[in-house]
Amino acid sequence: MTLAAAPVPRRRRAMPFFNFWNVVFALCLVMIAVLLIAPLSEVFVVGFVDPETGGYTLANYATVLSHPYYLGALGNTMLVGVGGMVGACLIGVPLAYFVARFQVKARSLISTVAVLALVSPPFIGAYSWILVLGNNGWVTKPLRELGLAVPSIYGTPGIILVFTLKFFPFVYLMTESALRSINRSFEEAAANLGCSPTARFFRVTLPLVFPAVSSGAILAFVLSIADFGTPAIIGRNFRTLSTIAYNQYTAEMGGTPSIAVAISMLMIVISMAAVFLQRYFLSKRRYAGALTNLPEQKPLSGLFGVLVHAFCYLVVLLAALPMIVVFYTSILATSGPVFTGAFGLTSYARVWNELPNVVGNSFAFALAAVAMITVTSAFISYIVVRRETWLSGLLDSLLMVPYVVPGVVMAIGFALTFNRPPVDLIGTALIIILVVFIRRLPYGVRSTSSILRQIKPSIEEAAVNLGAPPALAFLKVTVPIMIPGIVVGAMMSFITAINELSSTLLLYTGATATMPIKIYSAVLDGEFGLAAALSTILLVSSGICVFIVFRLSENREGAFV
Repeated sequence: MTLAAAPVPRRRRAMPFFNFWNVVFALCLVMIAVLLIAPLSEVFVVGFVDPETGGYTLANYATVLSHPYYLGALGNTMLVGVGGMVGACLIGVPLAYFVARFQVKARSLISTVAVLALVSPPFIGAYSWILVLGNNGWVTKPLRELGLAVPSIYGTPGIILVFTLKFFPFVYLMTESALRSINRSFEEAAANLGCSPTARFFRVTLPLVFPAVSSGAILAFVLSIADFGTPAIIGRNFRTLSTIAYNQYTAEMGGTPSIAVAISMLMIVISMAAVFLQRYFLSKRRYAGALTNLPEQKPLSGLFGVLVHAFCYLVVLLAALPMIVVFYTSILATSGPVFTGAFGLTSYARVWNELPNVVGNSFAFALAAVAMITVTSAFISYIVVRRETWLSGLLDSLLMVPYVVPGVVMAIGFALTFNRPPVDLIGTALIIILVVFIRRLPYGVRSTSSILRQIKPSIEEAAVNLGAPPALAFLKVTVPIMIPGIVVGAMMSFITAINELSSTLLLYTGATATMPIKIYSAVLDGEFGLAAALSTILLVSSGICVFIVFRLSENREGAFV
C-alpha cells in the first residue's frame, strides 16, 4: 500500500514592488515634486536671500512687513478680499435660498448665467464695467451731463463690485445645493416652537448650511486676493499684493527678485490661513445629517413673490451684463481704437489679420495642457481613490495647493526654477503649458475622482482575476466607465486654462502671447474693440464647454464648484 504524498501548500506570491501602479505612483510624486514643490520651494528660499550679498537674511520680510508702501498694499488686499467675500455672500446666500425654497421662474437661466459668470475671465468684468461706469461710460457720461454725480468704477468700490459679481456663483451654487439637501424637520420644529421665519433662517437654516457657505466664501476670498487683472485694470493707484509682486518682479529682472518673492510668500500665508481658519471652525461642530424629509419648494405670490423675482432677475442681469457688453462692443465698427458709432466686424477682422498667432497660441497651449491633465488626472484619481495609503492621502492634499497659491506666485516660482540649463524653459511655449497644467490639474482630478468613487472595485477586480494585467484592466474596463467624468474634467480644465492670465503674464514672450494677455494689454492701451472681440471668442469657447458639461454631468451646477 502506497501513501500519496500530501500536496505542498503554495506560498502566496508577493506583489512585486515595481508593479504598474507603484511605478505610476512614483512618477506622479516626481511630477508633483518637479512642477509644484520645487517652484514653491524656490520661492520660499529666494525670499531669504540678500540680493546684494547673496547671503541669507530676514531683511526682505522685515521690509515687506514694516514699510508703509507694502503695508498699504497688504491692507488693500485684505480690504478687497474681505469685500469681495462679503459681497459674494450678500448676493449668493439669499439668491440660493430663494431658488432652493421657492418656485422661482427661469431657475435654469439663473444657474446657467451664474455658471457662465463664474467661468468667464475675471478681467472681462473689469473691462466691461469701464465701458459702463468709466469716466466716459455709457451710464456715467449721460448722467454727468445732466448734472448727476456718479461714482467712478475706478478704485476700491469698483474692484469689490467686480469681485462680488464674479465670485458670488461659488457661494450661490454651493449653498443652493446644501439647502436642497438638509432635513426640513429642524426648521419645522423651530416653527412649531414659535420661531419667526427670519429668526428660523439665521438660527437654524444658515448654521446647517454653514459648511457650504463658508467654502464658497473662502474661495471668493482666496481668488479675490490672488486676482491680478482686475486691480491692474481698474485699480489706478490702488495697489494690492498681486500687482506689487508683478511690478517688483519685473523691476528686479536681472537680479534676485527677493522682495517680489517675499510678497508672494505673504500671499500664500494669507490664503492658507483662511483655509485653515475655515477648517478650524468646521471642526468645532458636526454638520452631517440624513438625506431624508427634504425641503419642498413653495409657490410665490403677492408682493413677496414680486420682490423675490425682482431680486433674482436683477442679480442675473448684473452677472450677465459684462458678457452682454463684451458681445455688443465686439460688433461695433472701429477706426483704430475709436468706435465709429456704426455696427461692423472691424474688430474681428483685426484679430484675423493681426493676431492669428495669439488666438492659435491660446487654443494650442490650452489643448496641450488639457491633454496632459486628462491623462494624468485619470491615473492620479485611481491612486487616490483605490489605493488609500498615507502617501496617496499626501498626494491628494498636495493637489489642493494650486487652489490657494496665486498665479503670480506660481509664475515667479517657474521663472526661478526653469531658467538655467538643462531645463532653461524661459521664453518657450512649454513653460506656459506646464504652469497652466499644474495649476488646472486639480479640476481634472476632482472630476475623475468623483465618478471613480461611484464605480465598484469588483468590476476591475473581476478582469484581473480573469488574467488581465492591472494596467490593461484599468484601460479596458475602468477608463471607459469614467469617460463622462474625464470629459467633464477636461472641459473644466480647458475653460480655466484658456482664460489663464496671472500665471502667464510673467512668462510670455511676443511669440507666446495668448488672448488673455492681449486683452489685458489692449484694455490698458484703450483698444476696447480689439479686447471685446478677443473676449467674445473666449466667452463663446467657455460657453461651449459649459454646454458639454451640462449635457454630461448629473449634477450640472455642482461640477463647477
